[in-house]
Amino acid sequence: MSKKPTIDFISLGCSKNLVDSEILMGLFEANGYHVTHDSDNPTGDIAVVNTCGFIEDAKQESIDTILELAQAKEEGHLKKLFVMGCLSERYLADLEAEIPEVDGWYGKFNYKQLLVDLETHPLTPPCMEGSGHSEHFTPRPIGRGWERVLTTPRHYAYLKIAEGCDRHCAYCAIPIITGKHQSRPMDEILDEVRWLVSQGTKEFQVIAQELTYYGVDIDGKQHIAELVEKMAEIEGVEWIRLHYAYPAHFPWDLLRVMREKKNVCNYLDIALQHISDHMLDRMKRHVTKEETYELIRRMRREVPGIHIRTTLMVGFPGETDDDFRELIEFTKWARFERMGAFAYSEEDGTYSAKHYEDDVPADVKQKRLDKLMRVQQNISAELEAEKVGSVMRVIIDRQEGDWYVGRTEYCSPEVDPEVLIPASEKLTIGEFYDARMTDAEEFDLYATTKI
Repeated sequence: MSKKPTIDFISLGCSKNLVDSEILMGLFEANGYHVTHDSDNPTGDIAVVNTCGFIEDAKQESIDTILELAQAKEEGHLKKLFVMGCLSERYLADLEAEIPEVDGWYGKFNYKQLLVDLETHPLTPPCMEGSGHSEHFTPRPIGRGWERVLTTPRHYAYLKIAEGCDRHCAYCAIPIITGKHQSRPMDEILDEVRWLVSQGTKEFQVIAQELTYYGVDIDGKQHIAELVEKMAEIEGVEWIRLHYAYPAHFPWDLLRVMREKKNVCNYLDIALQHISDHMLDRMKRHVTKEETYELIRRMRREVPGIHIRTTLMVGFPGETDDDFRELIEFTKWARFERMGAFAYSEEDGTYSAKHYEDDVPADVKQKRLDKLMRVQQNISAELEAEKVGSVMRVIIDRQEGDWYVGRTEYCSPEVDPEVLIPASEKLTIGEFYDARMTDAEEFDLYATTKI
């Protein structure tokens, strides 16, 4: 029997894409392939790029990566190149015509077909339109469809509870790419959590395009609070952190679960985008300025110490100086513990692309973005400095040089501040420690476990 090829996976974009890559990697490993992830220099037999098609910068990164690997293939460093994910789901015909070096294109939902195609016709697998060969090969199952190869440190994992979105905000291409919201069965999610715990996972980043909508497509009711509460009761689950909530029709019972369950982190990622009623209406956010203020007040009242992560947008079509001033005032008032911001970028097929003129000049967008981030940087520095002297629970992610790098419950991997502890303290990766915060920078804390 000939040796099966090595496959290098490159995942771009969000953590939801990463989960798809991990599932496909698990399927390939179960069928005898050797897989690697995000190699600095992919030189395996086959490369698979999982692309992002959300905003212009992400699309460009995906295209640049594909072109780099196409060049590597032309130079003989790769035998085959395949592309999957959001970009090819959205722009298949154009990509096929413009980048013929790619051996096969797969979308957001049919990517498991790649294994079938490689097994049945390994030299020239067909594209995402379908192979006609699937009757010749039945992939060896991996037990359950969600068992996967973790690309994160073993102690934490991303847990995708749904796909798609029904919100249809004016600027957003996600519903175009992923379709309607589809919740995963609760029992399946809980089984996945138990399996991950058996693999050594302690911390769970719960993700979806819109997690507060979880369950509505099944029986018309929001079940996110019930799901999180049941997760919290599973032995071995140390931290649960929630990403990508929506402000309209917020499920208030979720705050009770966060307050009562000690392993549900006092952390919520909720994209607010703007605050002026003029902008919220044009963005089709289905929430008002006053409702947003009350949402923040109630979160802070019901979950003392909660850390709120949000995303704000500047330069949306029609944004006036007064709209932007309201956004600055709101940011100063809310004092978000974590905040990202970006300038509006018109996306093909969205409501705003069809109905609005992109009328805020690029230089005005950039000035507004810079000012907003300066305000937030000062807030972040003040809030992190307030933590100095406190003792907090920290999980250690890795060691870099003379420092262990960890996080508190208020910090999600890769996007939030980290805690630096001297490597001389001899800690263990993936373990929890009580640490006293000794110093603070704008986005990082320094600490010691010698308390």
